Amino acid sequence: MIRWLALAGLLFSFTLAHADVKDIRVWQSPDSTRLVFDLDEPVKHKIFPLNNPNRIVIDLLDATVLIDTRKVDLDGTSIKGIRTGKRKKGMRVVLDIDQTLKPSSFSLKPNDVYKNHRLVIDLKRVGTRQIAAPVKKIETRPTGKRNVIIAIDAGHGGEDPGATGPNKTREKHVVLAIARELEKLFKKRAGYSPFMVRTGDYYIGLRDRTEKARAANADFFVSLHADAFKHPSAHGSSVYVLSDRGATSETARWLANKENESDLIGGVTLEDKDDDLKMTLLDLSMTYQRNSSKGAGSHILNHMGRISRLHKKRVEEAAFAVLKAPDMPALLIETGFISNPKEEKNLGSRRYQQKMAKAIFKGITDYFDEHPPEGTLLAAELARKQSLKPYVVRNGDTLSEIAVKNGVNIKALRRANGLKNDVIHVGQKLSIPRT
Repeated sequence: MIRWLALAGLLFSFTLAHADVKDIRVWQSPDSTRLVFDLDEPVKHKIFPLNNPNRIVIDLLDATVLIDTRKVDLDGTSIKGIRTGKRKKGMRVVLDIDQTLKPSSFSLKPNDVYKNHRLVIDLKRVGTRQIAAPVKKIETRPTGKRNVIIAIDAGHGGEDPGATGPNKTREKHVVLAIARELEKLFKKRAGYSPFMVRTGDYYIGLRDRTEKARAANADFFVSLHADAFKHPSAHGSSVYVLSDRGATSETARWLANKENESDLIGGVTLEDKDDDLKMTLLDLSMTYQRNSSKGAGSHILNHMGRISRLHKKRVEEAAFAVLKAPDMPALLIETGFISNPKEEKNLGSRRYQQKMAKAIFKGITDYFDEHPPEGTLLAAELARKQSLKPYVVRNGDTLSEIAVKNGVNIKALRRANGLKNDVIHVGQKLSIPRT
């Protein structure tokens, strides 16, 4: 009996251990505002909204806020101020906000990146879903054909810095910079429309990334990373597709396990997610999408190999959670190992970031120029090219004679070749419309 009472006393004292708030960080995304409290012990709390004016109240039971909340960086967020006050059993934190927000919260235990306990407060706009992206209208050209939509996912972000190099270069910043360069290239290319999954320094859950791409009607999903390996000598770029059978190498398995831990680092509660949602795989469509992914990946490796060493010369497979998108081809690209000092220096260079973006861009466009989705401007252009047959101008040829020999209208022949007049020269390559 005495032992039981002693044990109960220990459990009671543990559950009521005093917690100190050592830091508060704020992250703003297009969908919500996130606050993260760093604590030395787990804390019980209550959270509720108040109106007129709009406020969010957080009651921390048996806790003390050690920092000056006036110094917390709130620029560009929905929070205008943070106030604290002592209560009989802890502290009250009041958030002054500029709009009606719906609060939710969950706790996270310490991990390899964050040694403290964390209390995460998410403030979502009323009437919106956190994972939802504005559904992008499929852009069409005057021909009535739509653009190919490329979803560009910069890995990590916000609470999740990703890997860190020897000189403290953070993966989340590198891949966002490459993603922005890639977005610029697609904006300039006719027939394509880029969609940025992450536009700033905030975290998005792994499943939510593909949900955003799907909401944008994306035809292709590419996730950019610059990870670290346990050995600093590891080097080279690589491309991965989803595997449901196992990884193709030790490195692939290692990287997939690390990337799949991002939700624990970035801060996602899994309590309300059932097994079906966690492991969505539609076998009939996945086989096609995986083959398409491999095809695009091979083109990307071909171009990346011209600017960097390749870790593997073929597309690898691993069980990356972020690639589990059964209705669109998806790739994860490791642009290099940030744990390698030389590659960290390259990845931090804007010139190299532009080269890497250009290599990825060329690989994707090479693939879709050959395999355009039905109903797109690219598909119409490919059909037009396939309806032409080549002809090399020989000595004595005239444009009118070539038109007569091939049974085509001379105006159609000029139009197919972009000619303003009938002047041609020996050796010139012409495209003749098939009749």
